[in-house]
Amino acid sequence: MTQSKMSFFQSVSNYFDKAAHYTKLDEGLLHQIKVCNAVYQVHFPVKINGGVKVIEAYRVQHSHHRAPTKGGIRYSNHVNQDEVMALAALMSYKCAIVDVPFGGAKGGVRISPWEHSPEVLEKITRRYTTELVRRNFIGPSIDVPAPDYGTGEREMAWIMDTYRVLKGDEIDAAGCVTGKPVTQNGIRGRTEATGRGVFYGIRESCNFKDDMKRLGLTPGVEGKTMIIQGLGNVGSYTGQISQDEGGVKIIGIGEVEGALYNPKGIDIHALMAYRAEHKTIEGFPDAQFLKKEDREKILEMECDILVPAALENVIHTDNAANIKAKIIAEAANGPITFQAEEKLLRAGKLIIPDVYLNAGGVTVSYFEWLKNLSHMRFGRMEKRFDQQRSENLVRVVEEMTGKSLSPEEKIQVARGAEEIDLVRSGLEETMINAYQQTRDLMKKHKDIEDLRTAAFMNAILKISNDYLNMGIFP
Repeated sequence: MTQSKMSFFQSVSNYFDKAAHYTKLDEGLLHQIKVCNAVYQVHFPVKINGGVKVIEAYRVQHSHHRAPTKGGIRYSNHVNQDEVMALAALMSYKCAIVDVPFGGAKGGVRISPWEHSPEVLEKITRRYTTELVRRNFIGPSIDVPAPDYGTGEREMAWIMDTYRVLKGDEIDAAGCVTGKPVTQNGIRGRTEATGRGVFYGIRESCNFKDDMKRLGLTPGVEGKTMIIQGLGNVGSYTGQISQDEGGVKIIGIGEVEGALYNPKGIDIHALMAYRAEHKTIEGFPDAQFLKKEDREKILEMECDILVPAALENVIHTDNAANIKAKIIAEAANGPITFQAEEKLLRAGKLIIPDVYLNAGGVTVSYFEWLKNLSHMRFGRMEKRFDQQRSENLVRVVEEMTGKSLSPEEKIQVARGAEEIDLVRSGLEETMINAYQQTRDLMKKHKDIEDLRTAAFMNAILKISNDYLNMGIFP
């Protein structure tokens, strides 16, 4: 199958098949894990500017081995059934890899959100939600959407409000969707979650001496150079956190209007401020600007870590041989095609796969869902107790040593954990454990040479255990 003809879902299926070979599981069980369990396509009319427009939309539930199913909703002119099926499948595997107890799902509405006013987007969102409720494709114990490309907190708030109107007697209605504003049953840390998870995954990968030695790199992320393609939510937070907490040097940025490159480093905060003011990265000082027609060349620049954080299939057979980065960290879904990956692996690249690396969003969505079901803010019960206990400990140490901490030092040492502290801690634990599980599986099976195959195998084995426990398969 040639690059131009291979669909996104077929590419995901190929990765699945490659990993399934090593599991030795029953073919029927593997087929059940692989296929999409439910595909819902709907067309509905919406009044826009005095006329009527028929909107095409989808919701795919890939796997019901766990309930509810979980996955974002994207608004894009490129939405189609194949794409939504592929993203739903990736969600199933992603949740299994990071031990989040959801089945995979995904939604899509075929519109360009930037071409419509907020009033029109609200109409479309509320009508789409109504269609999902009618078909039993949404609910805190059924299917829980979240933001994706082209959607955000605002749309999730509209979804929750519509669901509550239609399901007024449901006490856990707030758990029907995640990624909501904090003031409307959301959770602190959700907006940064995917980008922060990308950083934790890259950092953990770089901590293994043997792996870094093979690439000709030293352990740790500090001082390593990074290029980010895509400065949306995921790319911007990945860059900021990598720079601030990891000491990474950002030397390249790719965006729709062009790209920036400076081997001496780009201050990501200064760039974000410039872009907010000028609505473009063009003209940013102290960096070479590549015009729109040359923007893809940023992928081929020298760097230690390349982070594709935009859309799928940006690294393909035509440019794979030109990729100079030693580590490719897939912050986006499906940025490397199946055929291109084979070339990159033969060239000795370390690929940190999307099915693991961008799971930070669904991990923190899981925390938000738990918060909604418990009706309790994280940290409310224990924060003051932990703080007072730490203050008492500090006081005892001061009395024993005859030395005193400054008020600022006492606050830093003794303060109790806020919700965002607990969310970040839980996300860090999740990403570290999932990476180590995947790497250990790869090392255990000597014939598996890449993290993606190991990650898919990890997911398949976990999902198969759920199906086997149902008693459906012998």
